[in-house]
Amino acid sequence: MSFWRVLLSIICPPLAVLDKGCGSILITFILWLCGWVPGVIAALVIINNPNR
Repeated sequence: MSFWRVLLSIICPPLAVLDKGCGSILITFILWLCGWVPGVIAALVIINNPNR
């Protein structure tokens, strides 16, 4: 997990998960529209997942 990806997930969460697949982008985008904090949390969880 790089510094720039974490910073991007704080600023605009859907952009931080672009390389993780369409489902991750969609989930993060919907949560981001519901509120900034859920979107950031979802992006950080997706980025920090070692299985992906």
